Amino acid sequence: MAQKKINISTVGVFKDALWVSLKKPSAALFFLKTIINQRRAQQTRSKWISEGIQVPPAMIFSITNECNLNCKGCYNKALRVPSKKELNTAEIINILGQAKKLGISFIVVAGGEPFVRKDFLEIVKTFPELIFLVFTNGLLIEGLLLEEIKKNRNIVPIISIEGRSKQTDLRRGEGVFRLLKTVIEKLKKESVFFGTSLTMTRQNFELVTDLDFVTDLTEKGCKVFFYVEYTPIMEGTEDWILTNEQRKKVPDIMEDCRKRFSALFAGLPAEEDLFGGCLSAGRGFIHVNAEGDLEPCPFAPFSDVNLKDMTLKEALRSRLLEEIRKNQFMLDESEGGCSLWANREWVESLLK
Repeated sequence: MAQKKINISTVGVFKDALWVSLKKPSAALFFLKTIINQRRAQQTRSKWISEGIQVPPAMIFSITNECNLNCKGCYNKALRVPSKKELNTAEIINILGQAKKLGISFIVVAGGEPFVRKDFLEIVKTFPELIFLVFTNGLLIEGLLLEEIKKNRNIVPIISIEGRSKQTDLRRGEGVFRLLKTVIEKLKKESVFFGTSLTMTRQNFELVTDLDFVTDLTEKGCKVFFYVEYTPIMEGTEDWILTNEQRKKVPDIMEDCRKRFSALFAGLPAEEDLFGGCLSAGRGFIHVNAEGDLEPCPFAPFSDVNLKDMTLKEALRSRLLEEIRKNQFMLDESEGGCSLWANREWVESLLK
């Protein structure tokens, strides 16, 4: 039943995207085609799942650990370091080709900063049927890159901000918010379908969920809102996590925003309960890190398989992923953000 809800929701996201883009015929046509592709991919996934291979609708692919910023509390910086062993262009294209054949229908591109990779556009252009949600700090979106994003509608930039100028600059660096305002203005001017990722902390919660704040972003052209709870991976940031009272408000806030605004809203992981709990380990998504390790989640850097050594189909049979799915009850309680990270000692024990 939970898997059925996940499949229905995946198609529903693009139905909503079609609705919010109806004023732009070319964008509406793209999302109509995307809905058809999503249904086909859903059928493919169902086939593999019936054969015992848990294929999720989404792959989170951290294609590099390199970044042009040094943000406070960055989970990727705390967990990983730049490496000479990162996947090359051909390896990434090969993995994405396998994912497409298995029915994985959209790719959440993360990092580091994805646009640091000079081969990114080459990779994306190879797969026009896949949707690439690119989580980016946005500072490299200009000139030729902006033109290519405009042409390739399957690239959906998701710009990370922390609130207004004070909150964003405090975490990301002096002047970043001012630069992002210019980037967002350009995206709107070029009719690019884009969104934002808002990391919710105890300190910025009231601001980023305020209706005036959301209204301002929608008027600037933002069509997708990801509200992500802060996960205290970096020591000394435990007081950033949401209070229980704040966390309980998230689902109702998301539902209210869906009714008020012509945009897509998702609160993570707060709304995962709608799908039976944590969606990691293949239930809703899997994570491939920059070196090719297949992991249950970006916040859980644990793996027993690497895609340089085997096919994605084989790797999805990972014992680690299977054990996490079997013992999902272990992930019901979280100290904030990712429940796998909160239970990392248990996850690590599965590798022994």
